[in-house]
Amino acid sequence: MALWRGSAYACFLALAVGCVFLLEPELPGSALRSLWSSLRLGPAPALQGPTSPEGRLAAAWDALIVRPARRWRRVAVGVNACVDVVLSGVKLLQALGLSPGNGKDHAILHSRNDLKEAFIHFMEKGAAAERFFSDKEVFHDIAQIASEFPKAQHYVGGNAALIGQKFATNSDLKVLLCGPVGPKLHELLDDNVFVPPESLQEVDEFHLILEYQAGEEWGQLKAPNANRFIFSHDLSNGAMKMLEVFVSSLEEFQPDLVVLSGLHMMEGQSKELQRRRLLEVVTSISDIPTGVPVHLELASMTNRELMNNIVHQVFPVVTSLGLNEQELLFLSQSASGPHSSLSSWNGVPDVGMVSDILFWILKEHGRSENRASDLTRIHFHTLVYHILVTVDGHWANQLAAVAAGARVAGTQACATETIDAGRVSLQAPHEFTTSHSEAGSRIVLNPNKPVVEWHREGVSFHFTPVLVCQDPVRTVGLGDAISAEGLFYSEVHPH
Repeated sequence: MALWRGSAYACFLALAVGCVFLLEPELPGSALRSLWSSLRLGPAPALQGPTSPEGRLAAAWDALIVRPARRWRRVAVGVNACVDVVLSGVKLLQALGLSPGNGKDHAILHSRNDLKEAFIHFMEKGAAAERFFSDKEVFHDIAQIASEFPKAQHYVGGNAALIGQKFATNSDLKVLLCGPVGPKLHELLDDNVFVPPESLQEVDEFHLILEYQAGEEWGQLKAPNANRFIFSHDLSNGAMKMLEVFVSSLEEFQPDLVVLSGLHMMEGQSKELQRRRLLEVVTSISDIPTGVPVHLELASMTNRELMNNIVHQVFPVVTSLGLNEQELLFLSQSASGPHSSLSSWNGVPDVGMVSDILFWILKEHGRSENRASDLTRIHFHTLVYHILVTVDGHWANQLAAVAAGARVAGTQACATETIDAGRVSLQAPHEFTTSHSEAGSRIVLNPNKPVVEWHREGVSFHFTPVLVCQDPVRTVGLGDAISAEGLFYSEVHPH
């Protein structure tokens, strides 16, 4: 009888411990094992499945990410391409004989000192930025030093080439890339990327990518997180010289998805050239057959007039947008949108403010019964979360698309095939409000249900956290990989 009572007692306690685990899945496994041992019930049972919030979130994503019913077959991407020379920003500035000092933003870099000040300005914020370097000779000297630096690495660069390269990892997709492709870039591109002969040129365009790590110090400067500062003297991409080649290639290639990027490269050009090229971009996109969606990938800009013109002229002729927090706030500032009085984000961009701006873009510049616009989708990404916003009735599989975009941010930054729960951290806000301009809902994050959905006047929002890599191998091209992955899992409803 005593033996029976002892067995029953053990079973009861085992059941109790099991209930604790089910009700409090975030309780560390070590605490559960300690509890089990203190009851002298023998060896602790192995805990099944992922127990950390990061592990549970990654597992939930894997269950949610399914391929769309209708898939893309042929994707055309243009028009900016280059070779990225990636190296430590602090080490390059030291090699150039520059000393730490005060940061200051410069819309265009004219000297080594401008480069130092702009780099410090953005490293202090931990924010990504991209600038044009006006002096050809000085840039050539800096580029040569950077390219020959012992630990410098050469990669495919330019939004279009990076997006094309990401799409090319899917062997069932045919990918066309139009952009200025020199010999080094051609060598680096995936074999699955087709480059028309008219896009080939004798010399590569080089972009210098100055990276810094979270906590990295230079003098009094300390980076709050890992990121990068990009600069170039790039005239081929700046003048969008491959736009005509891109458009003329579409008729023969017959894509079912078109991705356009590189408009930000025009900042170094005259106002007249910018005006003319934007008109040509709009005309070119308008010639693409109806029913073929066009995604526009934005990038870091400083020229408010150019951004405002893009919003009013280009947005109505594209179907989808991809952008990050810097570009979103600058867009709102340039076109007098919500929260445009905010000078910069203070830490993690507020979810309610971000969703207000995204909603405004689609309401003011997207498709509606009263407006002849094609814009129905925006993929927003920042370091710790993503939001995918769509006008109802035009897109499917967006829950999977936003989860896939967030997942690839974690795997690519850590250079792993799958999410390694031990190398990533969940840094998204645990709770947030979905709007500040109206009575928004209060959302509490649940790692077991990582995609949150809400609706506002015919617009659907899909939010998911990002599992941030704690020791990123490379930060360049993450936004492009995110947009490509989100598009790959997206399905557009036929007209």
